[in-house]
Amino acid sequence: MVSETQDALVEIDALTFQRDDRLIYDGMTGSIPRGRITAVVGPSGTGKTTLLRLIGGQLKPTRGEVRYAGEAVHRLSRDALFRLRARMGMLFQSGALFTELSVFENVAFPLRVHTDLDEELIRFVVLMKLEAVGLRGAAELMPQALSGGMQRRVALARAIALDPEMIMYDEPFVGQDPIGLGMLLSLIKELNQALGLTSIVVSHDLKETLSIADHVFMIANQRLAFVGSPAAMEASDDPLVQQFLSGGRDGPVAFHYPGPRFQDQIR
Repeated sequence: MVSETQDALVEIDALTFQRDDRLIYDGMTGSIPRGRITAVVGPSGTGKTTLLRLIGGQLKPTRGEVRYAGEAVHRLSRDALFRLRARMGMLFQSGALFTELSVFENVAFPLRVHTDLDEELIRFVVLMKLEAVGLRGAAELMPQALSGGMQRRVALARAIALDPEMIMYDEPFVGQDPIGLGMLLSLIKELNQALGLTSIVVSHDLKETLSIADHVFMIANQRLAFVGSPAAMEASDDPLVQQFLSGGRDGPVAFHYPGPRFQDQIR
C-alpha cells in the first residue's frame, strides 16, 4: 500500500463501524489531504457513502474516531456540529432537493439557515452559483421541471452556496449525459483549484473519477486497501487493486454476499 504525508483535513483513526450484525470497517486508519481531490472507490457495499456520513456526523463510529481539522466529529455538541457542517458542502446521491421549493430557493436555503445576509445579497450569491453550473435561467423553475442530471447540478450549486472549505460528492455523475458529465468533471476540478477546496468524490465511474483525482482512497474487505495517486494505483501489483480495476469476478473481493454454504442452506 502507498501512503502519503500531506497535511490532513480529515483523519480516520482505528475506525470500526458496525451496522446491526454487519461489520463495515474493522480498525481502518487513513487521512484525506487538504486542498486536493480524493476519490473514494471500492466495490459496492464496502461503506463509501457511510464514510461521508461519518465525516459529516450523521453516523457515529462503533470504535475509533473521525477527526475534521483536528476535532473528533462524533464528540461535538449539537451546536458545534451545526457550525462544522456550515464548513462542508454535500452533494447527495439523490440530489435531495426540496421539491416544494423553486431552484432559486433550494440554493438559497443554506444561506438563509447559516447566514444573516439580506435578500439582495442572497439573490446575488444564488444567481452566481447557478451561473457556475449553467442553470441561472432555471432559477424560477421547480425541481420537477428539470431532468435528473440538471437537478444534480442544482444540488451542486446549493453545495457551494456557503463557499465551504470541503465538498463531499456522493455519486455525482449518475444520470448525466456526456455534456453534463464533462461539465461536472471540469467544475469539480476548477472549483478545487480556484477556491482551494478539499473534495471527496465517491463514485463507481472509475475512469472519470480518476481523471480528476489527485488522491485515491480504496476501501475493500473492511479496510483501507489502497491510498495513493491514480498512477500508483494503476501500477500496483496488489491482487485486490488489480481485481477492482479490471472488474474481475475472481479474486480477494468476494462476489457473493456472506452467508452459509449453498449446499447447507438448501438441505
